[in-house]
Amino acid sequence: MTPGRPPGRASRRHYEKKHTLPLKIQGLERIALMTEYRGMAYLQNKLNIKRIRVQKRYRFYEMKNMTRDFNISTPPGLRDFMSVLGWCAKAVDSLADRLVFREFKNDNFGINEIFRMNNPDILFDSAVLSAMISSCCFIYISKDEDDYPQLQVIDGGNATGVMNPITGLLNEGYAVLDRDENGSPILEAYLKAGSTEYHQKGQKPWVIPNDAPAPLLVPIVYRPDAKRVFGHSRISRACMSITGSALRTAKRSEIAAEFFSFPQKYITGLSDDAEKMEKWRATMSSFMIGSSRQGLASTIPFLKASDAAILNAISLESTSWYEPS
Repeated sequence: MTPGRPPGRASRRHYEKKHTLPLKIQGLERIALMTEYRGMAYLQNKLNIKRIRVQKRYRFYEMKNMTRDFNISTPPGLRDFMSVLGWCAKAVDSLADRLVFREFKNDNFGINEIFRMNNPDILFDSAVLSAMISSCCFIYISKDEDDYPQLQVIDGGNATGVMNPITGLLNEGYAVLDRDENGSPILEAYLKAGSTEYHQKGQKPWVIPNDAPAPLLVPIVYRPDAKRVFGHSRISRACMSITGSALRTAKRSEIAAEFFSFPQKYITGLSDDAEKMEKWRATMSSFMIGSSRQGLASTIPFLKASDAAILNAISLESTSWYEPS
């Protein structure tokens, strides 16, 4: 192995002599010639629409989602309080951890060797995880300085395309290869059969031809069907809704615990001229204030439990301490 070079490059010369990939595949070349392309602008608009949904699911997976507060029973001082629930992450990880890719069987073209030189320990796990979160991900194929294929996983929020329902490959694809700190694209790629067109911010676009009969952007889809060829996310709308409801319940329980942390106290006979307490401050205070009524007959409110409540308390006390002989 040559010093200073990544593992696996020493065997590339042996690989090229041993294996020869077909330049043209029957059927795919014919489909590529009959394809009508929709253009890069169409795919950019499509990605901008889907990217919002993908980012939302990644926030649920990373447990950074913001739960909607109805502002009905939450005090102003506790509206920023947030709980964390990992149900969406568990829904993805419980299945992703069970999927282990070993190798391609009957490998006549040396595909396993290509994957071994592209860090398979991370590549497969990253692709499976990303496909379950965003319903699909993509393997972007490019060349390094030695003209050897490189494989890169791109999530569904940074790549899209037009799917061919017959072959399961893309007719045309679009991928954002690099973004700035604000999320704006810096390097974009528009991929078609036989060529890849690169657009870098501030530079003229350039085209790199290839011999592949399909775009060098391969989709990996989770649970596709005839209606949704790009599949379904493991983090469904029902999963996000249930998680949001549970987070609101947890938040209310925490607030209720704050109210019951201190025993309630009562003040009766307070003058009407006394300083009034603010609404939420009075609600969260441990004091219940009852003012006296001024007039010809001055009355002071008194506190009394209802007869039904008294009977219920006596009944519970008598039964809770009963010990059978």
